[in-house]
Amino acid sequence: MGIRTPYGVLALKGYGYGAATGGTSSSITVSGESYTLLAFTSDTNLVVSKTGLFDVLMIGGGGAGAWGALSTNIGGGGGGAGGLFQQTIYLTAATYAVKIGAGGTGSTSGGNAASTGFGTSIGAVTGGLYVSGGGGGSGGANSAGTGQGVPQRGGCGGGGDGYYNTAGAVAMNSTFGFAGGNGYGSANYSGGGGGGNQAVGANATASAGGAGGTGNSTILSTFTGATITTTLCVGGTGATSTTMTGTAGAANTGNGGGGSSGNNNGAAGGSGIVYVRFKV
Repeated sequence: MGIRTPYGVLALKGYGYGAATGGTSSSITVSGESYTLLAFTSDTNLVVSKTGLFDVLMIGGGGAGAWGALSTNIGGGGGGAGGLFQQTIYLTAATYAVKIGAGGTGSTSGGNAASTGFGTSIGAVTGGLYVSGGGGGSGGANSAGTGQGVPQRGGCGGGGDGYYNTAGAVAMNSTFGFAGGNGYGSANYSGGGGGGNQAVGANATASAGGAGGTGNSTILSTFTGATITTTLCVGGTGATSTTMTGTAGAANTGNGGGGSSGNNNGAAGGSGIVYVRFKV
């Protein structure tokens, strides 16, 4: 209760910005307007002391990359990116629990699918705000048509596939992201890239795993008014058929984890984050 998502409707009715505390606070200037910015990187509370409007940017946890399979020349799929949500909302004076979605855990044996990322939320799951995590990548095939696990759907990016020439998972909600790429299987077995916030994950080829789908490189700068080079919600890279260990998604980015091969564990997805700003 107390959370609505009207975008500009309430502002037209004369509602102004509220005030709140929580997370890490800083003063920012965006397009000549002064704001207080609250950044939440771990579970805590948002305490609204003044009812009103708040600008919110939320990122879900990234999906994990997959272990290749039982053979050393099989690459796992990359994890999908976590969901991204930006909106102006109306909050009544109250305390709201903020939950930061953890990144998914990479698969560690048998080429099974990696886990999806966890969702990020403000307030109760019912009646609050929630954005989903990204899908986990699938393990590779150890022969044509016998893939290990199923690439997972996610709120932003779908997990990349490691099957023998089988489609990767679509995103659960195409508004937030894109599907994972296909695995490749012939003489070599490479994993597809995880879907990102801006593009699908690339299909694997005979010589390389698929690149992860691109993320959003401008939203942090736009939201904070500062020049920030961090890209959010990038899909994880699929593994090649040679020995490699996937790269984990960075903390508080929602980036997907990379797939692995050569009997290495899949890489974890990056955790999510919440930003709340209000005019002062």
